[in-house]
Amino acid sequence: FNGGGHINHSIFWEVLSPKGGGAPKGDLMNLIRDNYGSFDEMKAELSQASVGIQGSGWGWLGWNQANGRLQIATCANQDPLQATTGLVPLFGIDVWEHAYYLQ
Repeated sequence: FNGGGHINHSIFWEVLSPKGGGAPKGDLMNLIRDNYGSFDEMKAELSQASVGIQGSGWGWLGWNQANGRLQIATCANQDPLQATTGLVPLFGIDVWEHAYYLQ
């Protein structure tokens, strides 16, 4: 549990942007278009999967090395994406009550 929390949050802090994000460029954007049609569609699917988590967990955009495609997945609690699904984590959404309960 604690190891998974460390892994997940280490990835989470690394992908944040001090300039506010926006659409990716280059190879990642090409993969998103190939796999989801558009950046907005990928965001919608990732958001829908993440809000569907019962309790606490993580929503992820991962890389499936077996089929060479991006894949959206969720993990319960602090389960790390790669260890539980085999997907390489690219971007994670923290869906824990401390991330949203005051809103």
